Amino acid sequence: MTAIQYFWRHPLAEQVREEGREQGRIEDRRGMILQILEWRGIPVSEDVRRRVDASSDLGQLEVWAQRAVRATDAAELFAPE
Repeated sequence: MTAIQYFWRHPLAEQVREEGREQGRIEDRRGMILQILEWRGIPVSEDVRRRVDASSDLGQLEVWAQRAVRATDAAELFAPE
């Protein structure tokens, strides 16, 4: 008897799901950064918003999220370490 390989169990399907989860984490992190700044009453310029929205590096977004908690100006997100 031949085993049926269902698409959702296929390695390619799992890869597609993982890429979707990764994209979701990136989008969540972008939104979180901007939301933190908004909650803190810090104005966000279009340049800052575009730069945050353009990033797809989860590590960098995490750094920016941590900086957003302490920043007094939105541009401080991008200050060199």
